[in-house]
Amino acid sequence: MEKKGSITVFLALILSLLLSLVCTSIQSVQAAAARTQILSSLDIGLYSLFGQYDSMLLEDYDLFFLDGAQGGSSLNLGKIYDNMESYIKPVLKQNSQKLSLKQGGFTGYRLATDQNGEVFYRQVVTCMKQTLGSQGVRKLLGKLTQKEQSTKQAEQNGKQTEQGNTLQSYDAEMDTASKNSEAAKEEQQKAQEGTDTSSGEAESGFSDGEQKPQVVNPIPILKRIRQMSLLDLVVPAGKGISDQECEKGQLLSSRSVLEGMTMPGMPETDNSKTSQLLFQQYLADRMGNYQTPASEGLKYQMEYILAGKNSDRKNLEKVVGRLLLIREGINSASLMADSVKMAQVHTLALAIASGFLIPPAAVIIEAALVLCWSFAESVLDLRELLYGGKVPLVKNASNWQLSLENLPYLLEKMDTERKNAENGMSYEDYLQIMLLSQSKKEKLERGMDMIEVHIRSHSGRQEFRLDNCIEAIEASIDVEANRIKTFTVTRQYSYV
Repeated sequence: MEKKGSITVFLALILSLLLSLVCTSIQSVQAAAARTQILSSLDIGLYSLFGQYDSMLLEDYDLFFLDGAQGGSSLNLGKIYDNMESYIKPVLKQNSQKLSLKQGGFTGYRLATDQNGEVFYRQVVTCMKQTLGSQGVRKLLGKLTQKEQSTKQAEQNGKQTEQGNTLQSYDAEMDTASKNSEAAKEEQQKAQEGTDTSSGEAESGFSDGEQKPQVVNPIPILKRIRQMSLLDLVVPAGKGISDQECEKGQLLSSRSVLEGMTMPGMPETDNSKTSQLLFQQYLADRMGNYQTPASEGLKYQMEYILAGKNSDRKNLEKVVGRLLLIREGINSASLMADSVKMAQVHTLALAIASGFLIPPAAVIIEAALVLCWSFAESVLDLRELLYGGKVPLVKNASNWQLSLENLPYLLEKMDTERKNAENGMSYEDYLQIMLLSQSKKEKLERGMDMIEVHIRSHSGRQEFRLDNCIEAIEASIDVEANRIKTFTVTRQYSYV
């Protein structure tokens, strides 16, 4: 009997240990299940929250951002959290676990405008890489960089040409010639008064008996044309110019923007040329310009990115002015490289100088003729571009448009002399080339400006701001499980 009793006590001890182990295991499994359920609830809450992305940004700009204003006018983190919590609580109520949400909040979030817009920039560049692929990126690089240097040099040459004193020197020579002519007439009149010969004999005495041929000097005509509005000269009458304006003071580039709360995964500053080319290609694909105006807000959005003015007219005027300098630089170089045309210029300059009795001024007159001819040719180029045609980057004898004989008749010849070059560059191509010299900061800020203007033009979105748009959130919640233990879990979600 004693032997039987000893065995029972031993088994009892073993069973108590086993029971303790089983209970501990059950509690551990229960805690693990509770933690998994809590993590799942937070994941579902974040997924559901970020599933409410701004549909207009996605449809029009292929961008994923959450409207942090939740339909209001300012960032509302409380409302965003309540929205997320409404998806968390139903998940916590599932199964037999007694889970109670005690508190929660956001421990970090990224806004589109954070790091001077680098968050926005990174998403755009990522989108373009996925859209174009590696081959498309290489093709884009080759297309733009080939023409960048020559266009930049041409604009510099055009500025130097316009800033020179060519026409001022011409005016000074003509004034001197005019004064000398007046003085000669006075001397002639005095000489006539001092003679006893008849008026007929006096007249014949001052006549050389030879009728000099009349030479048309185009320079005064071109000087008057240069004083005209450039837009009036180059914009097609049928298309007109948009009169849309915007309040720049309310746009992102002119106001203080909100900043997010630092969290892991903040983007590094990307200043690579490839990324900048991808970004400006994105702008070209989605922003309106004079040839293809936007439907809402400013019509000429690409021109705004280049010029930064508050109206379509001012932006177009500044861009066309830059285009004129580029074309003048190119055309003057092409003209001076053409020996036939320069021979014509030299001959006409000598004839004008001789007609004014100032042969030494032929060099100055020749320089003025080159300037005027280059300007007139550039006006035809711009008019063709704005009509939707193409213009060769570099001119030669075969694609030069305006002859020296027709230079005085530029206004009458603007639509009969201009030519479309199928293998040339379009207006949009020139916009892209000009964007290459624009700073990343200006392109980024003004691009975001135009997105804000576009979305604000829609009903109910008048208060839209990109610095209210959220790209990523880090959230943390405290949940009590089975009235025993409180779990704290943290999760992140990002569109990129």
